Parts: sequence; C-alpha cells; structure tokens
Amino acid sequence: MITKNFESLAQWVAKCAMVLATLFLILMALHVSLDVGLRYIFGKSFTGTLEFVSFYYMVAVVFLPLAYVELQQEHISVDVLTGRLPPAVQLVFYIFASTLGLIYFGMLCYQSYLDALSATLRMETAMANFTFYLWPSRWALPIGFAAMFLAILANMIKALRLRQAL
Repeated sequence: MITKNFESLAQWVAKCAMVLATLFLILMALHVSLDVGLRYIFGKSFTGTLEFVSFYYMVAVVFLPLAYVELQQEHISVDVLTGRLPPAVQLVFYIFASTLGLIYFGMLCYQSYLDALSATLRMETAMANFTFYLWPSRWALPIGFAAMFLAILANMIKALRLRQAL
C-alpha cells in the first residue's frame, strides 16, 4: 500500500511540474508571437523578450518535464543487448541503472539547490538594458531534478514490486 501511495505521489509531482512547464511554454509562445507582431506592425518590440525566453521559459520547459517523461517511460533507451537477456538479469540491470540515476539526479538536485539558494541570497541579475533577476529561474533545476529523483525511485519500486524491468 505504501508503494502505491509513493507511486501516486511521484505521479502527482511529475504532473504538477509538467503543467507548470506547459504554462511556461504557452507564455513563451504568446510572448514571442506578440513581440514579433509588434515588431512587424509598429517597428517596436518588447524589452527583455530574449532574456525572458532564454532565462525563464526555456529553462522551465527543459527541466520541469523530466520526471513526467521518466514515469511515462519515454526517455531514449537502447535495449538491443539487454532485451535478449533473461528477465531476472534485465531486472538486475534495471535496478543498477536506476541506482546510478538516483545518485546522479540526487547530486544534481543538491548542487543546483545550493546554486539556486546562493543566487537567491545574492539576488542574481543578468546584464541587460534593465534590471533582470535571474535567481527565480535557478529554482527550476532543483525542482526538476527532485521530481526526476522521485520518478526514478517510483519506477524502481514498481519494477521491484512487479519483479520485472520497466
């Protein structure tokens, strides 16, 4: 029962991150479309479009959906060799790869959290024609990596419960 609840929690976190990424994608499309339209019609554009797209929208669109893609098992994988092995060996390799993923994304989450915290405390800005705060976008990385960590752990637990590699 606890494993099902954990899998549900991981699904919920991944879906929330995906919804947030989708909202940023919509904002990016609207922002760029409006900027292009204004430039075409009036010869003027929004100040900061490049900064918002580069530092806010793109970062969120890239890092927040990672966990959702993992839970849907849609990341690129090559199983030419392992697909021919017995199911028990496939499970061992899957658990090993998942453990490496947990270590990797755990370290990424920790370091990006420290970086985001440091950027927030410094009120980090980018060089632009105006004051452009970077620190809020820094939080997309630890959120995305933490969600990915949960997704890998949930898939690992599911594989152990089903006794088969996913």
